[in-house]
Parts: sequence; structure tokens; C-alpha cells
Amino acid sequence: MNGLKKYPTEDECHELLHRFRMLPNIIDHSVQVMRVSLAIFDDLKDRNSLSRELVAAAALLHDIAKTRSIEQKDLRHDLIGAQMLRELGQNEIADICENHVIYNGFDKDSPVNEKDIVFYADKRVMHDRVVDIETRIADLVERYGKTEKIKEMIIHNKEFVLALEHKIESGMKHSLDQALKGL
Repeated sequence: MNGLKKYPTEDECHELLHRFRMLPNIIDHSVQVMRVSLAIFDDLKDRNSLSRELVAAAALLHDIAKTRSIEQKDLRHDLIGAQMLRELGQNEIADICENHVIYNGFDKDSPVNEKDIVFYADKRVMHDRVVDIETRIADLVERYGKTEKIKEMIIHNKEFVLALEHKIESGMKHSLDQALKGL
């Protein structure tokens, strides 16, 4: 990675995805999460304190450990990915990765931040398609709801996602549907 830049470029992120053997369908998902994240970022009324580069890199790298997790049958790819990113010296990206499955530290009254954007974008992308929250939650229950406890956690998380959606949309120039149109 370029030592002068704080965050890896899109090309450098793709190099990391290939180095960590990310499956092509997961790369496609991550690219779409980046597109959604950047569409949200670009439509924010106030983004002065935010980094577009951090949003792009975190969105591309949020599932960096997914292939390893699939191979090892470990469901916590978020924690494994965060550890991998910290080992690469990417602590801010690691924090976002670590919180893209279970969000810690949500503050509905604080300004929208990079973690909010990437978490929410991931919940709007099913495989490589932009979908509504209902569709994505149903997909997550079907794919990851191996136990009743996990299913309940995913369904309970929906209320949080909707609260986050409201927070993000209230800070945007246009509606989320308008901002994401065409993706």
C-alpha cells in the first residue's frame, strides 16, 4: 500500500481481496456495497468531517475474511476481518469491519459517520443487488439463521437498521431511494 495515503486506494483494496482469496461473488457484493456507500456519502448534506476514502476502502474490505470464515465454518468473519486489517495497520477500517454485523456504539443523535454508512449499505445489498431492508433481512435469516437464537437476533436487528436508515436519510439532500436509484 502507498505509504503516503492514510487509506488504501480502490486498486490496493482489490489487491488485498485477491491476496486473501476472496471469492468472486463476495468481491461483487463488496463492490456494490462500496457503490451504495459512496452514493450515500455523496448525497449527505454535511460530510466535512467524513472521509470518502475511508468509506470506499471500508466498504470494499468489510468482508475480507468471508472466504476464510466459510472455509473454517466460523460465522464471525467480522471479527476475523477486523483482526486481519489491524495487522495491516488499518485500524479505522478494522473498526468499521468489526461493526458491520453487530453494530456497537450507535448514537442516533450524533452526525452520520463512516461506520453508519458502511453498515447500512451492507444491509441494502443482497449478493450484488440493491434491495430493501425487508428483502435483505429475510435473506440473512434464510442464509445464516441456523438456530432460533440467531434468527431472533437477525430479526431484532431489523429495528436497529430502520433507525439507522432514518438517521442517515435525515442527513441527506434526497431520499435514499433517489440517491440509490440506478445502482
